[in-house]
Order: sequence, then C-alpha cells, then structure tokens
Amino acid sequence: MSIIKKEGFDFAFDPMGCNDCGGNCCIGESGNIWISNSEIEKLCKYLNIDIVETFDKYIERRGFKYSIKEVQLSKENYACVFFDMQKRQCSIYEARPVQCRTFPFWDYFKENKEEVIKECPAIKEL
Repeated sequence: MSIIKKEGFDFAFDPMGCNDCGGNCCIGESGNIWISNSEIEKLCKYLNIDIVETFDKYIERRGFKYSIKEVQLSKENYACVFFDMQKRQCSIYEARPVQCRTFPFWDYFKENKEEVIKECPAIKEL
C-alpha cells in the first residue's frame, strides 16, 4: 500500500502504520461514530441480522442521527463496539461507516494536526 494524500491536508497517511498502532482511532474518549441509514442497511446485510437486532445491539440514536455504540473499557476510555480487542482491529472493516473510512482526513484535523499526529502513528508530516 502506498502513502495516501488528500488535497487540503498538510499530512499524509501510511496504512502500514496501522500494523503497529493497536487501534488508537477506535479507542479513547467517548464520542460519536456516525452511521447513516444506508450504512446501517449495509451493516445489517454484513452481519446477517435484521434492523431491530442491529439497533438493539449496535446502534443508538443521538438527536436526529445515529451512532455506533461504544464499550466502556475504563473510566475515560471507550472502544467502538465493533473493535476486536483481541485482534486489535475492526470486526466490520468491509462495512465500516464513512466516518471510519475517511479517517484521518477529517476537516477537524486541518486545524488540529498535532492531535492526529499524537493519536495516529500512520500520520506522516509533509
């Protein structure tokens, strides 16, 4: 895999860095893991379960949006419910939502590059 660059960002992403990370992007402070209706449908198919079971186990409503649930690991430490703690990787990688697919190229990190550099060993400064 080659290093990924995106216009408007002054850093790049080396997917090989994920091998040494252990899932920093999936573990940490509690937050929102946004998932759209179409992504929920894709997730249901991927998991081979119906929409009711998917919501019961994995999705919660936050205002007018939906977020993937988290598991509390310790007082201030959470993990996405789909993060496999043993393998240290996403258990739904092929069906993960856009928010996960676009990490670390979020608008937030354009102004907070130091934060993503600290969090993600796959970040390469340009």
